[in-house]
Amino acid sequence: MKRKMAVFDIDGTVFRSSLLVEIVEKMIDEGLFPNEARDHYAREYHAWSDREGTYERYITAVVESFMTHIKGVHYGDFADIGERVIEEQQRRTYRYTRDLLKELKREGYFLVAISQSPKTVVDKFSKNLGFDKVYGRIYELGPSDKFTGVVVEEHLISNKANIVRRVIEKEGLTFAGSVGVGDTEGDITMLELVEHPICFNPNKELYQYAKMNEWKVVVERKDVIYTVLEPTEERVHTALYH
Repeated sequence: MKRKMAVFDIDGTVFRSSLLVEIVEKMIDEGLFPNEARDHYAREYHAWSDREGTYERYITAVVESFMTHIKGVHYGDFADIGERVIEEQQRRTYRYTRDLLKELKREGYFLVAISQSPKTVVDKFSKNLGFDKVYGRIYELGPSDKFTGVVVEEHLISNKANIVRRVIEKEGLTFAGSVGVGDTEGDITMLELVEHPICFNPNKELYQYAKMNEWKVVVERKDVIYTVLEPTEERVHTALYH
């Protein structure tokens, strides 16, 4: 029988932050990025922190800052920063998704991680969590192993639904019983493909979409995990046997 698949967004879903945010902050602290790199997203960060802006606008500004300032940075310096970020942040995971990963691994699922953070860092973070396949952004290296600021095949990593289809076909998996976990509207196309979508700590846009489609919604707050929305019995039956 073909193996079942489970796909997880990483940043904000498994990891209790964003790997890219932690990298950018560390790059600034270590002097590899100028202090102005933080100015690029400071306003959006404060707007989000004060609940006057959105997380999506904040993280988009962080990505823009990274893309601007990574050009010319030597890969070795970046790799050292990535190693330190993982050493410091490896255990900073949500209990719900961490335990779900262990359960699905025991059941024989093929586990896929997807992140918009640099793939080399996502690889290290995902190594001890049991993932079988990892997708992240790959940045082009130019002469002397310095970054050019170009993302390799950006169109592929930007479309999570296509990544899921590609994994299913390439690894010979099945959509039957498939599980997907995400936290923002950027995960909707991915969650629409799986039989058991789980919206974990969703933002407003994803929560509204989940409510409309009767998807499972789980929230972890401090040391409490609770289900906000649960698919109806009819919805579960349809997903399992359609």
